[in-house]
Amino acid sequence: MADKNPKITPNDNAEKAPDDWVSGDDPMTGAQASYLKTLSEECHAPDAFDAKLSKAEASKRIDALKAKRDKRT
Repeated sequence: MADKNPKITPNDNAEKAPDDWVSGDDPMTGAQASYLKTLSEECHAPDAFDAKLSKAEASKRIDALKAKRDKRT
C-alpha cells in the first residue's frame, strides 16, 4: 500500500491538545486576542478575556466560548 501524501491527506494526529503544544506557554497571538475579545462580547462574558493569557489558555477559552455560543443558537 502506498504512503499517503501528507499534503493531500493530513495525519490523523495533526491536531494536538493545547496542553501538549510546544509553544503553549507563549503569549496568545494577536488573532487569538481579537477572536477571544469578540467571542467574550458576543457571549456577554467580559471576564473571559484576559490579555495576559498564554496561547494554550486562550485556545481553551475560545473553544469554551464557541461551544457556549453555538449551544445558544
